[in-house]
Amino acid sequence: MMNSIADIRKEYMKETLLEKDVDADPILQFGKWWDEALRSDIDEANAMILATATADGIPSARIVLLKEYNEQGFIFFTNYKSRKGVELAENPQACLVFFWKELERQVRICGVAEKISASASDAYFSSRPHDSQLGAWASEQSSVIANRAVIEERSIEYQGQFGDNIPRPDWWGGYLVKPKTIEFWQGRPGRLHDRILYSLQAGGGWKIERLAP
Repeated sequence: MMNSIADIRKEYMKETLLEKDVDADPILQFGKWWDEALRSDIDEANAMILATATADGIPSARIVLLKEYNEQGFIFFTNYKSRKGVELAENPQACLVFFWKELERQVRICGVAEKISASASDAYFSSRPHDSQLGAWASEQSSVIANRAVIEERSIEYQGQFGDNIPRPDWWGGYLVKPKTIEFWQGRPGRLHDRILYSLQAGGGWKIERLAP
């Protein structure tokens, strides 16, 4: 079994990533790659790994969905009482990773997460499908439950309480990850990949460096 796993390989041949070709602003560079990902019909191109850690540095990671990005950073939504929410309250350092295998590309974003405004969370929550709104109430995310019937019964309970006008729970909302570093990775032949790192400087500008693969 171990030999068969070790034999799994893929040669990356599609593109290059050179310093002369990247934008001076990493958010604009992300936008270029994001648009290409969308044009490539990648399934759930907004899926990203979110890595967090406790105050003691014990890490955890999971997939979440990017819902917006702007010049300030990258936004996702979750239950503030979930494991990731508790860890971000203890330690706001976070890392996001996109892997678009169809384009042989990866983007790694490291920075600090902070809650967005209640009004912004309200606006997004109101745009969610009814069942997703209901699920935010029914699921005490990351808590231990006896069986699936628990959340199904809670869904029925909250459906009866709210009907079609479901408000946003106080414990649910958005986080903005404000980047300190953003790395763009392009697969290349022979594992000699292109890696371009942007690091936020004290004055507010971005330093661009090439990393060894």
